[in-house]
Amino acid sequence: MDTAAAQRGQVPPGERDGDDARGGLRAALAGLTTRGRSFLAAGIAAGVCAYVLGQADLLRVGLLLAVLPLVSVVVLHRTRYRVAGSRRLAPQRVETGAEARVHLRVDNVSRLPTGLLMLQDHVPYMLGPRPRFVLDRVEAGGRREVSYRVRSDLRGRFALGPLQLRLTDPFGMCELTRSFSAHDTLTVIPRTEALPPARPAGESAGYGDGQQRALALAGDDDIIPRAYRHGDDLRRVHWRSTARYGELMVRREEQPQRARCTVLLDTRGIAYEGGGPDSAFEWAVSGAASVLVHMLERGYGVRLLTDTGSTVPGEGAEGFAGSGQNTADAAGLMLDTLAVVDHSDGAGLSRAHDVLRGGHEGLLVAFLGDLDEEQAALAARMRQRGGTALAFLLDSGTWLTGGAVTGAVEDRLRQLREAGWTAVAVPAGARLAELWQRTGGTQTQAPAADTYGGWS
Repeated sequence: MDTAAAQRGQVPPGERDGDDARGGLRAALAGLTTRGRSFLAAGIAAGVCAYVLGQADLLRVGLLLAVLPLVSVVVLHRTRYRVAGSRRLAPQRVETGAEARVHLRVDNVSRLPTGLLMLQDHVPYMLGPRPRFVLDRVEAGGRREVSYRVRSDLRGRFALGPLQLRLTDPFGMCELTRSFSAHDTLTVIPRTEALPPARPAGESAGYGDGQQRALALAGDDDIIPRAYRHGDDLRRVHWRSTARYGELMVRREEQPQRARCTVLLDTRGIAYEGGGPDSAFEWAVSGAASVLVHMLERGYGVRLLTDTGSTVPGEGAEGFAGSGQNTADAAGLMLDTLAVVDHSDGAGLSRAHDVLRGGHEGLLVAFLGDLDEEQAALAARMRQRGGTALAFLLDSGTWLTGGAVTGAVEDRLRQLREAGWTAVAVPAGARLAELWQRTGGTQTQAPAADTYGGWS
């Protein structure tokens, strides 16, 4: 989605009389360039020499050298340009490593043409060099448009702006800078990876009548009918209710319930070593983002949970619901949260354990860093009885050295698997899609329409 922020101002601002005018004149004098200061110094030196030596011609040269920059200051100070600037981001949210284009537009809303303008936009150093543009004379009512690209390998929210205009005289003696006040924000979200269809044993699909059955066992009087919808089996028509309501009614023998998925992201600072875009922590954040988007697209009610026990603001009791009109908005909120997530100061997973113990149903997907024996035991207890739990265990030490999975990690995997988890180790540079396929077993096809018993 593109955004535009209008920034309007006058370059330079029109000073009134009194103190404002004197302050503006002082600011204009302070805007003398190196050339202007050199001319002024040379003129003063020539005037002193002419006085000492008694040379009238040298005095004329000195006056010319000294007056030229002063005249440029006065002319530039009294110039009134009314200029409007705007910035537009396309898009406003990008993944790490992807480029966004920033469009700048300058409108001359005054009745006078402008002189030479230098346009500069402030961007954080992570996004690249500071862009600068030289704009030729802009006619009255005219406009100029320029653009530049930004790119970041790091997640986060980055402020763009303020936009600056530099006004110079034709001789380059004086330069005045005026800034607009508006800023725009570019959000760099973690990179997401498309995941293949897979279904862990025992896990159900996102939404369907066959997920939890509420069969009417006491006869027709206990059946709660509903209006016929296109595609319903005609064998389920309830004729008594049809005669009563005057429209076709069917037996509602199964109550639909949306499947839930909780994605747990371990953000403890002590659980990860190293930093940068290729670190273990960034892989875990990217993996969590990929699973969230994948499950939302398949109709799950998705919740993001960290080791601090915090969730995404705006989540409902069952998380964000997928397979609806607001799926993109829900994914955007979660990705915006992951764009700024950082290491926590916590040493354990007890807060996340308390949240899950307070009520959790459905699939649990955890991205865990280094675990000691105590934290591994706590993580093992997070799996609810009868629920499906997947764990991706990262050994950040091997990410720094590129070595094989250590024996300590194998012990933690064994501890989780004994508790019923489907746990896999994440070696350095691993692709989540391959690990995701491994956790889903051999079944990779989506379940049939009347099965409602799979995860795709």
